[in-house]
This record gives sequence, structure tokens and C-alpha cells, in this order.
Amino acid sequence: MIATLRGAFHISAFGWYTFIVNYLAAKDGEELPAGIFVYGGPWKYLTFLNLLLQMTFFGLAAVNDFQPGKKAESALNRWKDLLFSVFAFPVGMFVVLLFWTIFAYDRELVYPATIDAFFPPWINHAMHTFVLPVLLGEVLVQPHTYPQMKRALAALFVVGLAYLSWIVWVYLTVGVWVYPLLGLFSAAGLLGFFLFNMAAVTLLYLLGDWLNSRVWSETCWVSFMVFGLFCVNFSFIAPLLLFSSFQERTKQSEEAFLHVGDSSTPYTTTAIMVSSL
Repeated sequence: MIATLRGAFHISAFGWYTFIVNYLAAKDGEELPAGIFVYGGPWKYLTFLNLLLQMTFFGLAAVNDFQPGKKAESALNRWKDLLFSVFAFPVGMFVVLLFWTIFAYDRELVYPATIDAFFPPWINHAMHTFVLPVLLGEVLVQPHTYPQMKRALAALFVVGLAYLSWIVWVYLTVGVWVYPLLGLFSAAGLLGFFLFNMAAVTLLYLLGDWLNSRVWSETCWVSFMVFGLFCVNFSFIAPLLLFSSFQERTKQSEEAFLHVGDSSTPYTTTAIMVSSL
């Protein structure tokens, strides 16, 4: 029963993130609003990279669920645990917490209001909110083996430094910061902000390790009760978001049809006048 729930959760989460990534990819080629620029594509945004990270992890987890034999001893299971403990959990939680903290202070620093016409509210929550409960669900659905802390933090620091170098490169190339917030810092301030973020990610890594050990202690049975409730909520929330997406696409199709109808009216009128002559 537990293995079935675990497999269903992993497949559902992988399908969900695949849907979101495909939705964002379908936006390629559309006219971009103020606040988004072409250079670097979506690959310059930590939010998009995090979605790919979550999709990759849950894809590996789903494949691992169908492995025959002792899964815990397999190389795939070790890589899956490494990906979740060191990257998927701390980075995913960091994206959610930092985004909404800055958004609450001044949304123009991270997600300008002009983007609302490009991304509907439900996709914003799919990118920046729903990540958190899915990660907590993963903590509850199975235990994860954490690596040595020194190696984990070193890997996090290298990846964080690589991303900082990438967004600095983007700025030096086009003269625009990926996030408007970064334009407020001096060089020293930018370094301090980076170190602050790395400290926050480190604390989130430690939080994940603590939750993993607490949930899978002698009171493990409690986690399955919570996970069951989470699955029920997921089964209601995901269809609602999908329905919202369907409504948005339908509305866009109707507006496009009306626009075409309006633009064809003058030509129809002209044709009638010509035929009457």
C-alpha cells in the first residue's frame, strides 16, 4: 500500500512539473513583457532551473520505484537521495521563501506587475508556491540518505557560485540584471547578498536533514497519516490548477477568434459595396 502511494506520488509530481515546464516552453516566441528579456532565455532564472531540478528528481524517483530487488542499494537510489538532499529540497525551499519575502516587500524587485499579463496567477503559484508542499510530501513519503555535510555544502557552494557567475555574465553582456533587485547593490553588497543566500540555503539543507531524521524516527507512522492528507489535498489542488489553465487557454482562443472576426468586418463590408456597384 505504501509503495503504491509512493509511486503514485512520484509519478504525479513528475507529471505536474513536466506540464509546467512544457507550458513555459510554449511561451517561447511570444512577445515578452517589460521585466523579461530574451538573452539567456529561461535558463537565467533560478525559478526555471529549479523546476527542471524538481522534474528531474521526481522522474528519477518514479523510475527508482519500479526497480526490482533492493532499491536502497542501487546506484540510482543513491543518486536520487543525493539530488534531493543536497539540491532539490534546499534550492526548492529557497526559491519559494526568498521569492515571497521579496514579493511581499516590493514585487517590482523580483516579479514586476507587467509580467501578470504574460503569466497568469496560477502559473506564478505553480512556480513559486506549490513547490513547497510537494517537497514536504517527499519528506513524508520515504526516507533519504544524506551525504557527509562537508561534501554537501561544498557542492551547494560550487553550484551557487556557478549561478552567480552566470547572472553576472548576463549582466555584463546585455547590461541588465536578471532580477531588478540586484541592481540596488554595489559589488561588495552583491557579494554580501550572495553569502547571505548561501547561508540561507545551508540552513535549509540542515532543516531537510533534521526533518528527514525526525519524520523517520520511531513516530514514523504519523508521517503516513500526514502524507495521506497531503495526497488528498494534492488530488483536489492539481485538477483545479489544470482547470484554471484550460479556462485561460479557452479565453485566449475566444479573444483571438473575436479579433479575427472584427478585423475581417471591413473587408466584408467593402466586398458588399463593390458588388453593389
